[in-house]
Amino acid sequence: MTGQRVLVSGMGGELGSQVTLLLENEPWVGRLMGVDLDPPRRRLHRAEFHRILPGERAKAVDLITRFDPHVVVHVAVWEPNARAGAREAANLTQRAAVTVLGAAAECPSLEAVVVRSGIEIYGRGRGSLTRPDESTTPAPTSPYGRSVAGVETIANSLAPLGVAVGRVRLAPVVGPHVPSPLGRLLRLPAVPFSAVADPAFTVIEGSCAARALVAAARVRLNEPVNVVAPGAITARQALQRGRRLPIPLLGPEWMLARRLSHVVGAPVPEHLLELMHRGRLADGRRMRELLGVAPRLSTGEVIDELFRWPSVVRQPARVGWEVAS
Repeated sequence: MTGQRVLVSGMGGELGSQVTLLLENEPWVGRLMGVDLDPPRRRLHRAEFHRILPGERAKAVDLITRFDPHVVVHVAVWEPNARAGAREAANLTQRAAVTVLGAAAECPSLEAVVVRSGIEIYGRGRGSLTRPDESTTPAPTSPYGRSVAGVETIANSLAPLGVAVGRVRLAPVVGPHVPSPLGRLLRLPAVPFSAVADPAFTVIEGSCAARALVAAARVRLNEPVNVVAPGAITARQALQRGRRLPIPLLGPEWMLARRLSHVVGAPVPEHLLELMHRGRLADGRRMRELLGVAPRLSTGEVIDELFRWPSVVRQPARVGWEVAS
């Protein structure tokens, strides 16, 4: 199994860069290649990166088929209002899945595909389970949930070719350097929460999410797995830990709150609004069994790490340069 060629889509994002760094130290990995719209956010040592723009499908297919990977780790999933607006995120996610996974299907050496998914795939519709496990039928109720469900559907089409298809369903990924709409919202000085209900949710820290994706590639995961930090927290509890001012809102007031939040740089997409009103939990007990790894931080500890990250201090623009005498 040594010397395996591994392709990472979405290498330029924070999560994709972390996944690549871990793969560089995996003894079974040989050549390592990545594609994305943006260059990696971290210094990589032996991975080969190719920048692919959204309209360059032919270039992407040519690169991937010539590389002929044994394993594809598909991290090219855009959460709405993380790195792109809601509509653009859905479009980029769908195009990346069609291009990358479609090209992978043409590769004779392909053995396994691991895709980033999310627990948003279970939805929060009427009568839905509060803490779904992997046997729960996906029933997404938000645009992001439907987006990751679409990625899984495309990946599952590779199964008849004898390819192992692992679906890593991540809790909301937050952390000091992670572009996360939930993280941005919680770090505001004053944060709205539902006055009617303050439901619990769970998260996962970025490096834990990256380790889970790499472990899924290592073991050739061939089924879905929930990756969530142990424990749960409510929005009000999170705000108390971060010493933020909680603002209780009723239904009609959320429209104004979302507009104000967008203005100050913390948009509230539909799946985040759903989390604030109905919670977001999942059963993660099979993670250790299927992947051989477990989260290093609990949900509360992940939230604490988020608040410990220093805020950006804006300095006035420099008008001129001082000349040393």
